[in-house]
Amino acid sequence: MLLVSTYELGHQPLHAAKATSALLAAGHDVRCVDVALGVLEADDVDWADRVAFAVPMHTAMRLALRVAETIRTRRPELPLCFYGLYAVVSRDLTVTSAVDAVIAGEYETGLVAWVDGEDPGPAIQLARVSARVPARHLLAPLDRYTRLVVDGEERLVGSVEASRGCSHRCRHCPVPVVYDGRVRPVDVATVMADVDQLVEAGARHVSFADPDFLNAPLHARRVVAAMHERHRQLTFDCTTKVEHILRHPDVLPELADAGCVFIVSAFESTNDTILEYLDKGHCVAEESRAVVALREHGIEVRPSWLPFTPWTTLDDLIDLFDFVVAHDLVANVDPVQYTVRLLLPEGSLLLSHAAMEPHLGHYDPERLGWTWSHPDPMVDRLQQELAALVEVRVEQDTAVTFGEIDTLIRSRRTTHRAAAPSHGAVSKGAIGDRAHLTEPWFCCSEPTEAQLKPLTPLGIARAASNAGV
Repeated sequence: MLLVSTYELGHQPLHAAKATSALLAAGHDVRCVDVALGVLEADDVDWADRVAFAVPMHTAMRLALRVAETIRTRRPELPLCFYGLYAVVSRDLTVTSAVDAVIAGEYETGLVAWVDGEDPGPAIQLARVSARVPARHLLAPLDRYTRLVVDGEERLVGSVEASRGCSHRCRHCPVPVVYDGRVRPVDVATVMADVDQLVEAGARHVSFADPDFLNAPLHARRVVAAMHERHRQLTFDCTTKVEHILRHPDVLPELADAGCVFIVSAFESTNDTILEYLDKGHCVAEESRAVVALREHGIEVRPSWLPFTPWTTLDDLIDLFDFVVAHDLVANVDPVQYTVRLLLPEGSLLLSHAAMEPHLGHYDPERLGWTWSHPDPMVDRLQQELAALVEVRVEQDTAVTFGEIDTLIRSRRTTHRAAAPSHGAVSKGAIGDRAHLTEPWFCCSEPTEAQLKPLTPLGIARAASNAGV
């Protein structure tokens, strides 16, 4: 069995490790190849009886399809499987024969059945299964992956999972398309066993890969307490919604005391109407309160943004930049975040929303999503300009790139607007460098040309750096 990973936000691929554990336990021989780092050799393809691709996000699926095309050219009879959150996107592209399969959700049982030559079951599987400790020994070492930059040093990072799914149904998010409001916690002992092996492998920081770490706050607290008791020097980060930050203020000091250095939170927009369309469950004023609440405990927020939607105006973009400046968040946002354009994959909850209907175009199988256009073509052109600008400035200081983007956006204004706020006018963050990963957050965005271009025929390699884009 050949497992292929294409992209997991610069981390050692957790989903390849999970599949490896299940397949080894079932008695299969396994090879793992992460084309984000190295080469998929012809020998690996020739060796395999079957190939499965881990596709936990949009970028991973786009890249996996490129690799699959090359494999099919060499061995058209080889059964292929796509497993993970994006597996059910464009099944007509992935399932080209009776022996191909797609499995989303709790995929381990179905994947093993498919490898055994049995019916893998439905495309979306949500039955509760006992999680296995991910098998990481077939993967590249942690020093090949993203690192945490903090206190003037770089620390090796491991990605772990304390829960899967999400209790919320944000309309732009791919998680509710599969989990439909369900959460599947991973038992604390299994999480800790994975943390233990990552620490043994050199990790000094853990990133929780949960869609929302505080979906089950009691479970999250137990995981954090157990981890801190066993590994006192270990730091971590996690992802959670604005409403959870404000709803569970008693959890924040526990996270801080246990070593939480930052929290990723999907702010998305500084326009309340757009937030309502996305069903985010928070408003702009609450984003501001969340920044302040976290900083009271020494935790910085790294907000993720969705600047470009069919409803975004130029004033909205300027408001977003003003928010970042006023809350002293310039150093907290990877510039790629300012270029993200709304994705509409198959099954997106936004497709049936009345506000979306006037803007919808056709389904684009190459991009794995529905097209849409902004009523003002200038806004679409601006997004393309910003994406191109950011891609060639990966190594540039974040503040410098921010200034260039800000200047470009404001230059498109044709009417007078009040001056931008001063830095930290609403909230001031920690002095000095802010903790961050060396890989920019690139979860719900399209792959860049730099990511797609090196996917060449066998050996198939993507010479991606830990700088991400």
